[in-house]
Amino acid sequence: MHLITYQWNDGLTLGVRTRHGVLDVAAARATLGGYAPTTIMAALAGGDGAMAALRALVARAEADDRGPVWHHAESSLRFAACVSNPGKILCVGLNYRLHAEESGMPIPDSPVLFAKFPNGLRGHGETIPLPADDPKIDYEAELCIMIGTRARAVSERDALRYVAGYCNANDVSARGLQMKTSQWILGKALDGFCPIGPALVTRDEIPNPGALRIQAFVNGERRQDSNTADMVFGCGTLIAYISRYITLEPGDLILTGTPSGVALGRPDKPWLRAGDEVAIEIEGLGRLVNRVGT
Repeated sequence: MHLITYQWNDGLTLGVRTRHGVLDVAAARATLGGYAPTTIMAALAGGDGAMAALRALVARAEADDRGPVWHHAESSLRFAACVSNPGKILCVGLNYRLHAEESGMPIPDSPVLFAKFPNGLRGHGETIPLPADDPKIDYEAELCIMIGTRARAVSERDALRYVAGYCNANDVSARGLQMKTSQWILGKALDGFCPIGPALVTRDEIPNPGALRIQAFVNGERRQDSNTADMVFGCGTLIAYISRYITLEPGDLILTGTPSGVALGRPDKPWLRAGDEVAIEIEGLGRLVNRVGT
């Protein structure tokens, strides 16, 4: 399933992408009855049973003649981030071999971890604000993992079972602030510097997250074009490594690193400017688009 969180009646609600458009889960449930979660967090909290109920509701709505009443065109929606308030947003630096090389840094022996926070989250179509005092703003296409089940010291072999799904992410970076000290967090954790979406794609639809084409475009120009196979540490390895030290909870996000082609690594240093459109595209996950604003 492709699960979409969007603004509706001054709040957030859950939709499911179908052949008829985006199914309004709450509206369909109100008419058809039964149980189905109406937020991402409720879906995660309910485990496999909640996901099964959601699939059943979608099937009932699709088979019902009144189905169009409960669907919206995607173009009419105000998207929000796939999850609004995760407990943790963990990010991995230098996790693509060619990106480490373009950054002039050694390929790491262990995952390089840093954090973002919920203030950074933005949905598809929302604006990435520019800071007033750092002109070196960069884009970073990343595969984002959303944890679905509490994970503590899990094995690499079993790690992907703890995943709810995957989405596109843009690890926007203020390079001047990032490099100002040895700690990267200031340049990474600014407001709006973590767009994710447009949808959370459940893990059953992405059987191998380690073999996905990943691209970034700025104003239509392809800037990054790689494959998650170039990751130094794959998704299972990252989950196992992190959960050895930090308990992962449902809704937690892991941004898995970016491939080569970022502005920092290019000789012309094409930093983002107000009005630019940034699109992150990952095979099977759709296209996350955001404009840069002031």
